[in-house]
Amino acid sequence: MKITREIKTAVLVIASILLFIWGYSFLKGRDLLTSYKTFYVEYDNVEGLAPSAPVTLNGLVIGKANGITFSDSSGKLIVELQIKSDFPISKSSIATIYDPGLIGGKQIMIVPNLEDKELAVSGQKLQSGVKLGLTDLVAEKLAPLQVKLDNVLSNADKMLVGINNVLDKKSQQDLKNALSELSQTIAEFHKTSQSVNGMMADNKTHINGIVTDFHKVSSNFSKISDSLQQANLGKTAKDLQATLKKVDDIMADLNSGKGTAGKMLKDEALYNNLTESTKELELLLQDLRLNPTRYVNVSFFGKKNKPYVAPTSTVEKK
Repeated sequence: MKITREIKTAVLVIASILLFIWGYSFLKGRDLLTSYKTFYVEYDNVEGLAPSAPVTLNGLVIGKANGITFSDSSGKLIVELQIKSDFPISKSSIATIYDPGLIGGKQIMIVPNLEDKELAVSGQKLQSGVKLGLTDLVAEKLAPLQVKLDNVLSNADKMLVGINNVLDKKSQQDLKNALSELSQTIAEFHKTSQSVNGMMADNKTHINGIVTDFHKVSSNFSKISDSLQQANLGKTAKDLQATLKKVDDIMADLNSGKGTAGKMLKDEALYNNLTESTKELELLLQDLRLNPTRYVNVSFFGKKNKPYVAPTSTVEKK
């Protein structure tokens, strides 16, 4: 069978049309040889989502956004999703718009519900969600900070205006003079510090000697403390405490009249006897002084002694 030129031309045209359709679909991200499921999602705001944006599942691209239309009835935007049939999507899965990075555009992330075993069929609607990107989060955090900064700047401006109103020319001149005097004081302090540094440098040898002596004193004190520690001060303190207890017992016995010393302190009869004995001894000594011959008889001529006369109880004073 002879193929005519017309048949060849027709086959070439049809092949060209099919190749064009396949290339156009490929450029749009659709593979004619792969089957897809179509789902719809309603959003209040698509956050800059572009048609043909990738649809991912755990970071894997499983489809794309085929188109975005406006719903006249609800006033929301309806996004058509084309997802490969190889990936089962549960009916309660959430299609969330998110920002994968600072440079890339918005994408749609499928968050599956693994507990839901009922799979969504082509043509059904999925739940929608929006996840703020890094830029949106920064803008959200900076918005209240900007408000506070505006308030601070406004208050600072009011404060400066108030200061300008309070400080007249004389006050401003006084403030300048005070700052000038403060600068001079700082300069004098700098000179003083230099003088102190020079004095420290000149007396460095003496200071080192003082530090050395201090180290020696501290070393000697350490040795003394070691000696005191070895002297068993605890035992000495216990012995002293026992001795003081014995002294307390002796004083208690004396106060209670026990023993010879206690009786001498507490017995009135003994005290009276000692008083009487002392008195009689005093009288005896007085008589011995007045009449010594009565007690020591030295006589060469046989003179008789005077009879004894009891002395008076009162001693005569000369």
